[in-house]
Amino acid sequence: MLTFDIGDAMDRAHPLTEATNGQRNVSLMNEIGYDAVTIGNNEGLGNSKAELTHLYDHANFDVILGNLLTMPQKSQPKWALPGKIIETQSHTRVLVLGLTAPYTLTYPLLGWQPISVERMLPRLLRQYEGQYDIVVLLSHLGLDVDRWVAKRFPEIDVILGAHTHHLLVHGEEVSQTLLAAAGKYGEYVGTVQLNLTDHHIVSHQASVVKTDNLQAATADRTEINGYVTQGEQLLREQRIAQLPLAMEKNWQGHSRLMSEGLAALEDYGQTDAAILNGGLFMRDLPAGVITRNELHQLLPHAMHVMRVTLSGDNLWRLVMEMEKNRRFLSRFPIRGMGFRGELFGSLSYSGITYNEHEQTVLFRGEPLSPLKAYTVAMPDHYLFIPFFPTISIVGQNQILYGKLLRTVLGDYLAKQYPILGKEDESNG
Repeated sequence: MLTFDIGDAMDRAHPLTEATNGQRNVSLMNEIGYDAVTIGNNEGLGNSKAELTHLYDHANFDVILGNLLTMPQKSQPKWALPGKIIETQSHTRVLVLGLTAPYTLTYPLLGWQPISVERMLPRLLRQYEGQYDIVVLLSHLGLDVDRWVAKRFPEIDVILGAHTHHLLVHGEEVSQTLLAAAGKYGEYVGTVQLNLTDHHIVSHQASVVKTDNLQAATADRTEINGYVTQGEQLLREQRIAQLPLAMEKNWQGHSRLMSEGLAALEDYGQTDAAILNGGLFMRDLPAGVITRNELHQLLPHAMHVMRVTLSGDNLWRLVMEMEKNRRFLSRFPIRGMGFRGELFGSLSYSGITYNEHEQTVLFRGEPLSPLKAYTVAMPDHYLFIPFFPTISIVGQNQILYGKLLRTVLGDYLAKQYPILGKEDESNG
């Protein structure tokens, strides 16, 4: 029996993950007895380079990752292996490879060089040629890529897939390769059974078990809730700012929170304009001392600030796209791509004024000029969703990967509303 995890075992939306930079996740994983794991984008993009470099310092399992190199050397990171050969009691040699989704736009901003599957996989297979009987790929690439790999590389026997949250109840056979996947959020546990003769697969099958159908210990729920409580307590110990007034969220309109958020984006991005959507704010902020716990609950998203530079006519087109989608997006439930909320919510501008009747746009009170360039701060989330194509088509986009959105807001609030003294800390 070999046990693997295929990535996204941590998400900073959980307070204990946030408070420990994923170290508590790894200590939990140590209790499982994994033979190997690979990483997903949550580990790769949800951590700084230093945090990811030390994430597995105390792991009792190997991390297999063949297509993410450290920059500028472009060398294999010390915390991961390009592959691992496991020999069974019957002396069958199992080559385990691991590949993660190569986000070419964002990984280099963190100091990593992602390599495409079509470039790296042939190299890895050549590197281990003659040393294995069976190849298992831990793939955080997505179902479509898994199917392509199975057709292109028949020497791979099993692909354990993730990233696109797909569930293959009985697996899927593509050419001679078995694809298996167990969905998302730990809702299922997947099993692959390989029957061998002379170290070669003669039959295979895949199945899943719904986690809810497994026997639960009476203390399970207490343990799970305890992780949340522990994380919140650790975050609560870090005080950020002292607000003179409560700041309420408003998913469908403007709010004090929105005004502060827009100002924080302008301040951090060093721009004269900013755009935010109301659905990002998940709670109100109370008057008094606020801590990292309130900020984490307010903005649990894995998002960063992005500077977008556009000519005047292209900025006008972007605003038209936003206004066309405004009513639809105000109540649109959105998932993934860094979003950890419920609804996209209403869009708000700072430094940009839109006249609905004349369909004109002003920037800091002045009409747009097609000959001028304008820079606007906004969440990098807008680059990845399909509603604002102008950003990806013609925008000069700079993602500021140094801080998460909640940290940007927290730093701004700390400057505007510093903690004056030993005040009541009951708000935590």
